Amino acid sequence: MPIVRFDDPLDPALADYRDLTDVALRRRVEPSLGLYIAESQPVIARALEAGHAPRSFLCSDKWLPSIEPLIAPWPDVPVFLGSGGLLERVTGFNVHRGALAAMQRPELPSVTEVLKGAKRVAVLEDLVNHTNVGAVFRSAAAMGVEGVLLAPRCADPLYRRSVRVSMGTVFQVPWTRLEPWPEGLDALRAEGFAIAALALDDDAVPLDEFAARGLPERLALMLGAEGDGLSHGAIAGADVTVTIPMSAGVDSLNVAAASAVAFWATRA
Repeated sequence: MPIVRFDDPLDPALADYRDLTDVALRRRVEPSLGLYIAESQPVIARALEAGHAPRSFLCSDKWLPSIEPLIAPWPDVPVFLGSGGLLERVTGFNVHRGALAAMQRPELPSVTEVLKGAKRVAVLEDLVNHTNVGAVFRSAAAMGVEGVLLAPRCADPLYRRSVRVSMGTVFQVPWTRLEPWPEGLDALRAEGFAIAALALDDDAVPLDEFAARGLPERLALMLGAEGDGLSHGAIAGADVTVTIPMSAGVDSLNVAAASAVAFWATRA
């Protein structure tokens, strides 16, 4: 493997890894350059298992032995090696997980491809918190949700924090953007999906009651933005509004927690 030791954090060869803590910058740069960053040995492993191709690896000396089995099949991909302090100066944070990989960003599938064969999918409207997006994907994978569709303003599932929080499940659960919004919901209905919007509404059906009635053969669970929840347009595009019954005067859950409850309650 081509080990490239570096001692200059401003080396142009390290551009993919520079300023990873600048969220606004990375949101612009990564999609435009066709890359994303996988952080930690387990996440890199899942990215490679999903068939994604690495552009390079960045690793501290201490962690090289642990990732050698992952990088061995990629003899032409450079491995940038430096001290932990140097890695921090390049990335902007303490890389305590020891290794990063700059990965080629795969092309997004079509909505039809994501829906093909799926019985249950999630639809996310305008989630802007990368941690929440990653957590929703992890719950989706754990509870057997077979696809995720994101409204145009949703945060990037391949942003480093989303990938890390998801434990790499963003590579396992098929996903794509749903446009135009909310008119794109018609594509789900055309494929035979019933759309259930999770929202606070006087006419909302309690989630447990909705599940007990007998779930539709194909179901799309729609969740909205942190704070504001689903838009009026999204709710109008749903077939039914569903709510999670709560106690102690609590009227809502964090969207990631709500997704886990909804995915569990509607599992096959």
